[in-house]
Amino acid sequence: MFGRMVLAVAGNPAVRTTVTASPLSRPVVSRFIAGEDVESVLASIKALHDDGLRVTLDHLGEDITDAAQAQVTVGAYRVLINRLADAGLADGNEISVKLSALGQSLGAEGPARATEAVWDLAAHAYRHGVDVTLDMEDHTTVDDTLETLRTLRADFPRAGCVLQAMLHRTEGDVRELAVDGSRIRLVKGAYAEPASVAYQVKADVDRAYVRNLRILAESPAYPMVATHDPRIIRIAEQVLTPAGSESEFQMLYGIRTGEQLRLADAGHTVRVYVPYGTDWYGYFSRRLAERPANMGFFLRSLVSAS
Repeated sequence: MFGRMVLAVAGNPAVRTTVTASPLSRPVVSRFIAGEDVESVLASIKALHDDGLRVTLDHLGEDITDAAQAQVTVGAYRVLINRLADAGLADGNEISVKLSALGQSLGAEGPARATEAVWDLAAHAYRHGVDVTLDMEDHTTVDDTLETLRTLRADFPRAGCVLQAMLHRTEGDVRELAVDGSRIRLVKGAYAEPASVAYQVKADVDRAYVRNLRILAESPAYPMVATHDPRIIRIAEQVLTPAGSESEFQMLYGIRTGEQLRLADAGHTVRVYVPYGTDWYGYFSRRLAERPANMGFFLRSLVSAS
């Protein structure tokens, strides 16, 4: 209920204008966003690497309104990949791509165009040793995104995908996709979805997450356990094979940094989801909606800054 309320308010154009235009928002945004340009994000990556952490990089932007914007997104990722390679930071890292940022929703031809764009981007990424994972968006895009994944994996079998435990369909998707070497990032889900397709109660989402986690743990797939929930992390440490095995934990930039380091020190692979860019509002809104503590931090920071 809290998350739905936050997302509803955040979707108001007047609220968006106020938050994005206010200089008081910037110090708070910087907690969750690594920077607005490549130089800023490279510095953040280097710092995370020094702590023994890997990264997945998201050039922020989604739900574009014309094809030219898709080319801007592809170009931004290409520049990022080149800079990673030049800095010796490509190997072991990955990019996360939202297909709506590549035009998936632009008419009947949108999914095919987005598939073509991400294939070209994946070819460039893998030439430089950078992995690619397809982000998952709201439930209306799942079928198109999984179809793109199938196309992509024909040539790039390491291409990863995200599955959201909150969706009723996800157990079936996990069973279908959990094949040898399949890289699957399991998340709870951050979109406001209707009861017809998604669990509405946190406890139900948590139970679904653990069920899907157990399926992954018993499969030959490569689980990427994306959560900040202490209880689920403990369960994951128990059900996955010992530290250092073929699995990893993932957490968001700026959230539970101490736990990231603890897991890495225990021998687990830990990857930090690092978003950057100027189009940060949608991502930032979902972070506020996920936890009341995030919203409290935001409001306290605005009050103290004013």
